[in-house]
Amino acid sequence: MDPRFLRAPAVSGRFYPGARDELERTVQALLDEVADARPAPARAAVAPHAGYLYSGLTAAHVFARLEIPPIVVILAPNHTGVSGAPGGVSLWEAGAFRTPLGDVEVDDEFARALLETSPLVGPDHAAHASEHAVEVELPFLQLRRADVRIVPLVLAWDTWEGCRGLGQALAKLVAQWGGPDRVLLLASSDLNHYEPAATSERKDRRALQAVAGLDGAELLARCQDERISMCGRAPTATILAAAHTLGAWHADVVHYSHSGMVTGDDTAVVGYGGVVIP
Repeated sequence: MDPRFLRAPAVSGRFYPGARDELERTVQALLDEVADARPAPARAAVAPHAGYLYSGLTAAHVFARLEIPPIVVILAPNHTGVSGAPGGVSLWEAGAFRTPLGDVEVDDEFARALLETSPLVGPDHAAHASEHAVEVELPFLQLRRADVRIVPLVLAWDTWEGCRGLGQALAKLVAQWGGPDRVLLLASSDLNHYEPAATSERKDRRALQAVAGLDGAELLARCQDERISMCGRAPTATILAAAHTLGAWHADVVHYSHSGMVTGDDTAVVGYGGVVIP
């Protein structure tokens, strides 16, 4: 493989275990806590991307309920501020993402089609180099489906016009590729950040209500008007737009937690929501 297209891990050993055996045990143990879940195809999902100690159980509640298809399009927020894509949607268009569990191949055929379909999307490795929000989802996908391929996107804006346009482009391609049996849209997002638990729980409920109603425009408006610091609001609004176009009519919030439930410190927590859109 051309080394220019191999994306090395950026947060291995920090957000999740850096040793293969330990990582596999950790992810499997989290999935085992949701052993009664019945996996099924889904149009889209939302999973958190914090350290597994904090958000891993919420993520497991999502991945345990998904019948993982061959292709997963992962939409992530831009935490680093680095973006070289003219339209603000940074694509890693070929090659693979590496984790301690091995390499996850990029589906270059779907990636090329997306480049041709949406003017917002452009190849941009710099935005991905230090961004953790795609990477943290990968070990769960690898354990659920070893041959999964991904289409990794990092979004640098949070406008409804952009989310709706990208969502419609993705929905068009998903339909062409065979629907939810072949492609899953996955938004990577945590919820409100670093406020007291009671405040964050209230704000998180407001955000998740909009998500459950598949209302991406309302989600973005609530985040702005009510100061809800949901980092993946644009990825989430985008997959809501896509799922609605693909015929979804509701979303299921399958798990909620926040960091204070792990640390015992409720003074400044981060919220995590797990969502599946059938």
